[in-house]
Amino acid sequence: MEISWIQAIILGLFACLASMPGLGGTSIGNYTLGRPLIGGLVCGLILGDVSTGILVGCAMQIVYIALVTPGGTVSADVRAVSYIGIPLAMVALKSYGLDAASTEGAGLATSFGTMVGTLGTVLFYGTATINLLWQHIGWKAVENRQYKKLYLVDMGLPWISHILCSFIPTMIMCKLGANVVEVIKTTLPMDGIAMKTLFTVGSLLPCVGIAILLKQIVKGAADFIPFLFGFVLAASMGINLVSATVVAGMFAIIIYKLKILSARKPELAGGVMDDEEEEI
Repeated sequence: MEISWIQAIILGLFACLASMPGLGGTSIGNYTLGRPLIGGLVCGLILGDVSTGILVGCAMQIVYIALVTPGGTVSADVRAVSYIGIPLAMVALKSYGLDAASTEGAGLATSFGTMVGTLGTVLFYGTATINLLWQHIGWKAVENRQYKKLYLVDMGLPWISHILCSFIPTMIMCKLGANVVEVIKTTLPMDGIAMKTLFTVGSLLPCVGIAILLKQIVKGAADFIPFLFGFVLAASMGINLVSATVVAGMFAIIIYKLKILSARKPELAGGVMDDEEEEI
């Protein structure tokens, strides 16, 4: 598989859209287009292999499933993972002749995603640094009561930052990265220690993402029950991700209803007490 310049340009454009504040805020940009799960679909459509793109995106999404950006601090840039890591991982899988659904394929994909995600952090902070210039222009506009100028500051000038730190790096790395993958394939054979180590580490990375997620949501031992129940269903009944999501949704509704009832208990008890006092 070889990425053309047209495909590289489109991937660079989506890398910009994935974090543009003017694109419906972070809900549509960062938290939708920027997620590897959605990025895998987009990359698959652009590169003409939707199934491989989705499988690679799913593998990378698990690693970064609990990634948050508190105060603008990031440990990895999922925008780079989605639109640099996924295309390069797809090229690598084709070069090595690996199936994206196999253990080796998932390990290779997550390894590429992690390497690119760490590199993308530099691009993320580069974008944020340049955006400080536009913020300064915005404050000046507010001081001078030029409020219409804020539209330019919010939706126009940031494109310069993203072209410099998102579009150009993504385009170049996607286009020239295929050649790098070929060099890696030549110098690092499949049966070598380096590639075996890469597959092993890549296979363990999803555990890190799940562990971080559990650390955020598990407050007590009972919280493990719904989590482990999903694995039991998958292992015993062979259900797919959609079915597991429906079951999880039912659990979420039940738990939500129980918490609402627990919160209303004091109010209901107080109401009964008042009625009894009135009767007396």
